[in-house]
Amino acid sequence: MDTVMSDEKLRSIFDLVVREVTEKLTGIRLYEGSAAPVGKDSCTVHATFARGFSSSLALCADTAMFIRLTQSMLQEEKVTDQDVEDFTKEYFNVVCGHIASRLFQVTKVASRFGIPEFYTGSYQPADKDEHFAISYSSDKNESSRLSHFTSKPE
Repeated sequence: MDTVMSDEKLRSIFDLVVREVTEKLTGIRLYEGSAAPVGKDSCTVHATFARGFSSSLALCADTAMFIRLTQSMLQEEKVTDQDVEDFTKEYFNVVCGHIASRLFQVTKVASRFGIPEFYTGSYQPADKDEHFAISYSSDKNESSRLSHFTSKPE
């Protein structure tokens, strides 16, 4: 993606989409610039863009934020670990879909991404380097970090 558009433009698209989708789907507001790094009690959702763009995105967040996200989407106070995994993956699927759509509008390059994967704790793909990251603080002071990964140089 970095050869198709500037890092600044790419970062702007990612930031705008993550904030818009998160607030629209869950009512959670994200503010750039986390006051604290993501804590030890965290989860990560990750998706790889395979066609059109060769990169991946991961959102690592305090588990409390993903629980709140799930409660909002499910409209239930009591949620299971499986609910958190399922709804977080569905949420990230929507985020990636909106990103793919915005990238197509700007570049006219169609992209496809794989089914999001869910991990307990922090996750970084072994075959990729972090290109840039955006840190957030939620309206309830939960921390999250969106990371953009690109292939390691050969």
